[in-house]
Amino acid sequence: MAFWNEKTLAQMSTQEWESLCDGCGKCCLNKLIDDETEQLYYTNAACLLLDNKAGHCQNYEQRFSFVPSCTKVTVDNIESLTWLPDSCAYRRLFMGRELPTWHPLRTGSKEAMILAGMSVAGKVTCETKIRDIEDHIVLWPMKDVE
Repeated sequence: MAFWNEKTLAQMSTQEWESLCDGCGKCCLNKLIDDETEQLYYTNAACLLLDNKAGHCQNYEQRFSFVPSCTKVTVDNIESLTWLPDSCAYRRLFMGRELPTWHPLRTGSKEAMILAGMSVAGKVTCETKIRDIEDHIVLWPMKDVE
């Protein structure tokens, strides 16, 4: 059986928890919050460690050494990470939803995720090459398909 249907997030092993991440890269995008409305906006400005072509972190195991502000998603902080996209497996399971049909745990590869348009692969620019981040606001990271 699928462990994500059998266990709560708190019951999962470290390996199971890590495998929930589909590797879409959306959490690696810079986000803006409007001071007046508190509206969250995603940009296509990606963390300097994100591989634009593959759509995943180039140094995941040591990311905190290079990007101290990187957030580790844990069972203890998932509720407060409201900036995670609705398509995020951690967020989906926390909210009582299923993993989507395109998720790599269901399909065995990231190909279905990419075909569904859920990956940042090929859609982002490194944050170090961005001049005015407000010019890079995008809507596609908020897309959530089943």
